[in-house]
Amino acid sequence: MNTIIGQMLKAYDEHPQLDKRNVMKEIMQEMVLCGLSRAGFFKDAAFYGGTALRIFYGLDRFSEDLDFSLKAKKDDFDLSAYFPVLEKEIAAFGLHVDITEKVKSVESQVQSAFLKGNTKEHLLLFYGDQALSGIHAGEKIRIKFEVDTDPPVHASFEHQYRLLPSPYEVALYDAPSLFAGKIHAVLCRAWKNRVKGRDLYDYVFFLSRKTPVNLAHLRARLQQSGYLKPEERFTLAGLKTHLSNRFETIDYTQAKEDVIPFIRNPDSLEVWNVSFFKQITRQLEVSRKPKSLDR
Repeated sequence: MNTIIGQMLKAYDEHPQLDKRNVMKEIMQEMVLCGLSRAGFFKDAAFYGGTALRIFYGLDRFSEDLDFSLKAKKDDFDLSAYFPVLEKEIAAFGLHVDITEKVKSVESQVQSAFLKGNTKEHLLLFYGDQALSGIHAGEKIRIKFEVDTDPPVHASFEHQYRLLPSPYEVALYDAPSLFAGKIHAVLCRAWKNRVKGRDLYDYVFFLSRKTPVNLAHLRARLQQSGYLKPEERFTLAGLKTHLSNRFETIDYTQAKEDVIPFIRNPDSLEVWNVSFFKQITRQLEVSRKPKSLDR
């Protein structure tokens, strides 16, 4: 086993019940971050989303993808320019992967790519023969990463560091801006009222840490999505009303089913219902305490 991989696996010693595929993906996600950092990616981009919460804020759930946003709009941004350095950095840890850009079926401001490798080969590298039972020879591990090239304004950023797999620096959204992105997902990311339970789980996580929300950035996100009109007034009280109305529409049984495969303690979901989410939303505060955001 690669020495670095062995060191990173030690962080999971207290949780032997975790799915080995997910552990492998989490470690590979950090290798991708390290490679992107070495490639200079974070001069223009910042990390956000569920995986950023897990790695840098201690969120206790598995997150599948790596989400990034440019710090400012850049029309000539090319994600594929980082692939050669990224592949070289990952290969240095003994992993054999291919990185391909996702072909867009519709025009969007998001550039996406997939890192792919052979699941059996990589599990053997990580765990030896003990993890190979039931793995098809052709099964692929996939890690998706995408970049928003037209980011909503008013986000705030910070820099954090990791020591493994090798010391590196990451630019990421600060906690209030991350919370804004998550509230945007709670309000807007749904199909026929089917909300992602992962978004609700993260929403509870932010409130449990008393994280204030970056209201200016949230407003920009909601306007960009068409949820708010440009001239529409937006206050903390109004936000709480929007959330309360949203919580009335959610199928909580479906939301729980969505998140259970990604968490260690399903018992924490037993209290999920309309009353629970409405009541905890009373605790919501904003960063820098703006009274309102009028155009």
